[in-house]
Amino acid sequence: MSTSFASLGLNSHLISTVKDLGYETPTPIQSALIPSLLAGRDVVGQAQTGTGKTAAFTLPMLHHLGGGVGVIRGLVLCPTRELAMQVAKSAKAYGANVGMSVLAVYGGQSYKKQIGRIKQGVDIVVGTPGRMLDLINKGLLDLSSVEVAVLDEADEMLSMGFIDDIEEILSSTPRSRQTAFFSATMSRGFERLASKHLDNPETCRLKAKNRTAENIEQRAYFVSKRNRLDALLRLLETERIDSAIVFARTRADTFRLADQLQAQGHAAGALNGEMEQYERRKMLNRFRNGQVSVLVGTNVAARGLDIDHISHVFNYELPTDPEVYVHRVGRTGRAGKSGTAISLVPNNRRKRLRKIERYTKRDISTHQLPSEADVQAHRDAQVREEIGEWVDADDWSREKQIVHELMNEGRSPVDIAAAALKAARSRTETVADDSSTERVRDSHEDGMVRLKLNTGKKNGTRPGQVVGSIAGGSGIPGGSIGKIDIHGGHTMIDIPAQYVDQVLAKSGLYKIGNRRVRVE
Repeated sequence: MSTSFASLGLNSHLISTVKDLGYETPTPIQSALIPSLLAGRDVVGQAQTGTGKTAAFTLPMLHHLGGGVGVIRGLVLCPTRELAMQVAKSAKAYGANVGMSVLAVYGGQSYKKQIGRIKQGVDIVVGTPGRMLDLINKGLLDLSSVEVAVLDEADEMLSMGFIDDIEEILSSTPRSRQTAFFSATMSRGFERLASKHLDNPETCRLKAKNRTAENIEQRAYFVSKRNRLDALLRLLETERIDSAIVFARTRADTFRLADQLQAQGHAAGALNGEMEQYERRKMLNRFRNGQVSVLVGTNVAARGLDIDHISHVFNYELPTDPEVYVHRVGRTGRAGKSGTAISLVPNNRRKRLRKIERYTKRDISTHQLPSEADVQAHRDAQVREEIGEWVDADDWSREKQIVHELMNEGRSPVDIAAAALKAARSRTETVADDSSTERVRDSHEDGMVRLKLNTGKKNGTRPGQVVGSIAGGSGIPGGSIGKIDIHGGHTMIDIPAQYVDQVLAKSGLYKIGNRRVRVE
């Protein structure tokens, strides 16, 4: 017999809300921990993304606090802006019938707006440790009335170096508060923090029967470290990719790899914790709307990503922790769709792959990389498919007239077709090089400055070359570069205002092909 939300002890307003939202029965972690939270106990919950953790701590918090009084009594800490926004949105939805006000605070948003909301009165605040501590130190955020405190994705916050911030924030709340820690993983650091701040907690650790979904195809390719980029490029060209996340190890790796992919004509961008918040927000928007099709990120940067159209995940660097692998793979195959997870594995990392297989209880099949002939065959197949579509369209009467004229001049039909195909393919490849990276770029916008380069189409300049040269030569993030317009003898490029002096300082030192490039 299945459990109902009513049987867990939630009040009638919350039961009505979850029913209106379409929830019929609680998930295992909700069934396990909601009664304990309603009873006032501290709890520890471990479960993977998508298991209902947010409702597991939000519903009891709303029940316990009862109604809005305009004083901060509920606190939720999250590692990233994206997750904070997601949790705040859920809390508002669950609390629609109980009159609770919820505020998300995070870096990159206007202080004025957040301070204004706090002064109006807030019942629950959800935020990232950095911004929350900043507001506390400025005397703008009073947590002395907090009754319930939650750490969501606690282990991620520890891995990001937020331990001191978390300690200081919790010390700003009453010791009598109820505390809950939730996480997909539990490190020794997590356990030490829990033992210090939780009082005899109820613990629920859920281990999925299948740690990775059956609808996700998992493959591995054994490659040397120096050949990983070439391997990735071959796979990006031969796989049918809607959009992909490539996981790199460090922040510097994400910038470098995104720039290398851009230089090869891929619509790539970097996402990591070193970027300014507005840069992160802009990159995520580009990824969501398809301007960027390959997102190169770190584990932390991908937390809270709720995007359903990710068809592929690439482990450019295989993680040491199998649970991190599970989380990465879980970015694809969402909303009932199939997905593909591909790992590039150096020979000295074979044991790491076997460890992941044992943990996930899934065999990860190994494959040979596509050869250059395979890549060319894939390109040829795409051309044949496109030609077939044009033939079926039967919309080429003018072109047929040109063919007849050429045949009247004594040209062979086969030679005419081959020459036309060569010309079309040449133009298509040039446009592809331009447009694939062009999609990364937004139009001229606030905060950007337009610069001019003394190279253009007549020099064979492509957007990927511009990005690689400017980003590599000046040291700015390639993903921050805006719109690129390539004209006959010059190129216009949008650069964020804060990087303009940095870019101009290297004018004359940039190289595109064999040509020295000036910027003005």
